[in-house]
Amino acid sequence: MFETKQYIESLLHENNINVLSIREKLFEEYVNEEFNIEAVKQIKEKQKIMMDKWLLKNKIEDILAKQIIIPNATVGKPYQAILDFNQPDLQDISGIEFENLAQYGLNFNSELKIIEGNPSHSGDFKVKMKFSVLGEEENTEPHEKWLSLVINANPKSLWKNIASDEGRDEDWKAKNFWKADNVSDFQPIGDKNIVVASKRGRSHANVGSFRDDDFGFKHYKDNGWSVVCVADGAGSAKLARQGSKIACDAVIEYFAENFNDENLIAFDELLLDHHHKKGVDTQKKISHFVYYNLSKAAFYAHHKIEEFATKAESSLKDFHSTLIFALFKKYDFGYAILTFGVGDCPIGLLNKDLTNIKLMNWLDVGEFGGGTRFITMPEIFSSDKFSTRLGFTLIEDFSYLMLMTDGIYDAKFVVEANLEKLEKWKDFVEDLQGNNEDKVAVSIDSSNDEIANQLSTWMDFWSSGNHDDRTLAIIF
Repeated sequence: MFETKQYIESLLHENNINVLSIREKLFEEYVNEEFNIEAVKQIKEKQKIMMDKWLLKNKIEDILAKQIIIPNATVGKPYQAILDFNQPDLQDISGIEFENLAQYGLNFNSELKIIEGNPSHSGDFKVKMKFSVLGEEENTEPHEKWLSLVINANPKSLWKNIASDEGRDEDWKAKNFWKADNVSDFQPIGDKNIVVASKRGRSHANVGSFRDDDFGFKHYKDNGWSVVCVADGAGSAKLARQGSKIACDAVIEYFAENFNDENLIAFDELLLDHHHKKGVDTQKKISHFVYYNLSKAAFYAHHKIEEFATKAESSLKDFHSTLIFALFKKYDFGYAILTFGVGDCPIGLLNKDLTNIKLMNWLDVGEFGGGTRFITMPEIFSSDKFSTRLGFTLIEDFSYLMLMTDGIYDAKFVVEANLEKLEKWKDFVEDLQGNNEDKVAVSIDSSNDEIANQLSTWMDFWSSGNHDDRTLAIIF
């Protein structure tokens, strides 16, 4: 009754009507009349309804005015975006639906408030969000709000894949030094196995030019040694594709012809002696053997390219190529591994339990790439740093011996310093095993007949700004 009296007093006051003191008793009787009590009750209820409706309309307008951002998606890339409806002005929203997401390969999970799916095509789109607001009547038509959805084109799709010109006959191929755009192989090599793939980079595929990388490997049954070579022809050299091929072929040829004399027997004995004694004298003799044999192999590769360039009446610099190679042999006490490197291609050796990484060569890198060196440069053989291009180690066993071109190294290790960090190599191994954006895995197992194809497929990974040829050889 107090609310009724208070309301009527306020009403009278607003209309400049005062209740005289002599009419107090009459006023008390008036406010207690059932009609007035019920009337005031209904008025206040109507007022509350009016207020609630006004507040509700404001909430709806706030929601319609509120910017709701849907994160950008990319065609072909699995997409999941959580929409935050807990922010101010959106907390009373309910019954959310999206009308036309399916045509873009997406759907809305109303329980988790997530837009997810695999975007199907690119563009700037408008999607209709329907929603209700807490406090509305049950059968109220849902409100509509248009949201922006940007689906970017898959950067891979922007690159062309034009086959290099194979020509009409074998003679044309020979003259043009054509090589397959993508190659891979898997073979036993000694008591280990090798899987290797070489893939033309997107920058070359986009214009139909040739793969400049190359590789080679061979096991020499007569002496138990194996050799693996990887070379990266310089993109600025017009015949680099042939330079890298000649370099790898030459190394294989050199050791086939020159690594089978009595010196190997003496070297076997020297390694055994070194294993037991690990003395300064044995180390010096080993260094001399490595220098004498591997430097000759490297110079032989240089000479063969020079010889070819002369016959082709071309400049030697037209055949510029990096070159790395590794020799290895199994002994009762472990593996001897000998390496050579010129250029910016790393050789990494991971021990059996992946607790240690040994970078078997240093890289010719410099500001803006100015430090790059090639096997075609005569000055590298006269440099006082030449001996540091040679490496040697004895290891009980290893999990992986890897040789790669900068098309792999730049994308996966980024900077030279990371090549000496064990965690970066572990990340790289995990990447190969499928821990990557595309979930593409290489099962590095000798029983896997698809290993070469898997490695080639893995090499299609996307790395912004890294579109060079990619070659990776894994001995395991």
